[in-house]
This record gives sequence, C-alpha cells and structure tokens, in this order.
Amino acid sequence: MRKLCTIMLLAAVTACSSAGQVLPSAAVTAGAAPGDPRDVATGLAVPWAIAFLPGGTDSDALVTERDSARLLRVTRAGKVTELSTIDGVRPDGEGGLMGVAVKGEQIFLYYTAEQDNRIVRYRLSGDTLSDERLLVQGIPKGGIHNGGRLAFGPDGYLYASTGETGDRELAQQRDSLGGKILRMTVDGAPAPGNPFGTLVYSYGHRNVQGLAWDGSGRLYASEFGANTYDELNLVKAGANYGWPEVEGRGDDSRFVNPIATWSTDEASPSGLAFANGSLWMGALRGARLWQIPLGADGSAGKPVAHFADRYGRLRAVTATPDGGLWVGTSNKDGRGSPRDGDDRIMSVTAK
Repeated sequence: MRKLCTIMLLAAVTACSSAGQVLPSAAVTAGAAPGDPRDVATGLAVPWAIAFLPGGTDSDALVTERDSARLLRVTRAGKVTELSTIDGVRPDGEGGLMGVAVKGEQIFLYYTAEQDNRIVRYRLSGDTLSDERLLVQGIPKGGIHNGGRLAFGPDGYLYASTGETGDRELAQQRDSLGGKILRMTVDGAPAPGNPFGTLVYSYGHRNVQGLAWDGSGRLYASEFGANTYDELNLVKAGANYGWPEVEGRGDDSRFVNPIATWSTDEASPSGLAFANGSLWMGALRGARLWQIPLGADGSAGKPVAHFADRYGRLRAVTATPDGGLWVGTSNKDGRGSPRDGDDRIMSVTAK
C-alpha cells in the first residue's frame, strides 16, 4: 500500500501532491529555456541511443537504430554513414539494437538476440568494426521492458540497464539480470566493489532506459512506471528501488524513494543526460523534453517541460562534447505518428 507523505512546514522540504507523491523542491530552479532545436540528421528509423566518439567538440557520434539493427556514424554536419548491420540482432516489440557506449576505440552495444539480451564489444578502426566479443549474455528478453541503456561512469566502468520483461518478480531476484542496473569492466566481469560480488549494482527496477551522472559523480536513472508514476531515481550501490512492491514513492524503509515522479502520460521516460546543472529527460508518451535542475546536494528541483507535442516521441538524449544536447525522436516505433523528416536527431542548446 502506497503511503501518503507527511506535509512538512519547512520551505526547503519537498511537498506532497494530492496523490501522495513527492514533488521536487521549487527552491532549485531551471535556467533559461533552451533555444529551438536544429535538425542534425533526418530520415532515420527509431534512433535508440547516441554516443560520441573521442576527438573533442567536433567528434562524430554513433547512433543505433532499434528495428533495423543498423549502427550509424553521424557527423556534426549531419552526414550519415552506415557502419554495420549488427549480426545476431532480432528486433521484437521493444527489443532490438539499443544501447551504445564508447571507450577509446572500443564500442559496446546492447541488443536483443534470439533467446536473450546481450552486451557485446567491438573495435572501431575508421569505419570498420572488428574483434567482436560477447561480454554478457542471458539478460532476460521480452516483447516489453528490455532496458537497454549503456553508459560509462566517471569511475571508468560500464553500466547497463535491464528491464524485467513484464515478469515483475525478476526485479526483486538478485540472482536474475532482469530489472537491474549492472556495473562491469570492459571485459564484462563484475566491477570491483559491486555490492553483491556479481554484475548487479542496484535492483527493484521495472524498466530503466536512461542513465546519467552529474558533475559530482552521482548516478541518476529514468524509469518507466506501470499505470500511475514514472520515476527519476538517485542510484546507490546495493539499493532496492521497490518494483513491483512500490510504484513511485512508497515511504517503505526497505526501498529507496524516487527523487521525482510524473504521471505516465506526461513522461514514459527514456534517454537521460546531464548538462549545465540540469538533467534532461526524453519523454515518449509525454512527447516533450523534461529539464530537471539539480541542487548542490543532488536534489531535484521543479521539472520544466520543453517542446511539448512539437516533435512527438523523444527517446535518445545525449550530452554533446561542447555542453549541448542531441535529442532523437521515436515516431516510427509503432506507437507514434511519423512526421516529415522523421525520425530525426536534433541539436539543442542546454541553457
């Protein structure tokens, strides 16, 4: 049973909504609104993730297409080159070619295979992929809730988000890779210091699709709720985030409360990035870009919606090397209404 939070009479303390969910403190405010997005690339098909290559502010980005299984290289000027169609990808429902992360010449991909979700590593030389190595297999797959985000943390280790595939109980089973955030070395081994000696870093997740670190190295995750509340969580090693026992805030000592929640029609969150003091979260069903300003202590200020219903479903959100954002639409994923030029990647100034 979700408990109602107590209304505190201190201005600095977060308030309660009528539904009992914690609203972020208004004491932390967002800066100026970002400028109008500029198209970088158009005519794509469900760009799921974006990761920039080394090389400074003019570096190219790698982009995955979920349903086509194509790995693309996109320049800052918008030139699109297909590097490869990744072998072994079996797109199905919300699964396919999803996360991408970069470390030097090493390229890491998360994809749905015939029997499971997997994390693989390649070497990129010029426009050629080689030296494929399977790092992690046996991540549960399903028509829904496959997780799929990959990102390197400031500690140098690779983090991956997984979903519970609609089998809710997997999220609470620490011996399952479903419904978790994983942390690993570049060879796919459990990273030193992992709380349980396995790949599992945190658990009790429904379907995390966004990972981002702030300037102090704190990890945040955006997570799909079920019917009522989507979540933004501040992630700690070994912590339990409550699914399926709790959706949104539960005020249960066994679980960690989210630092912000939304109704599912306002969010259905996917990509997450940190830039200029705020988290920036793409919303699929909500069809907007959410800006969540962060306090010095990592607390969430009042979220601000940008571009509501202007570009449709927003999935990929990545910080650029020069401090801006690239944002990708997802209007060809079977749940959106494609517009001229979709799907597209846009450049957004993070103010």
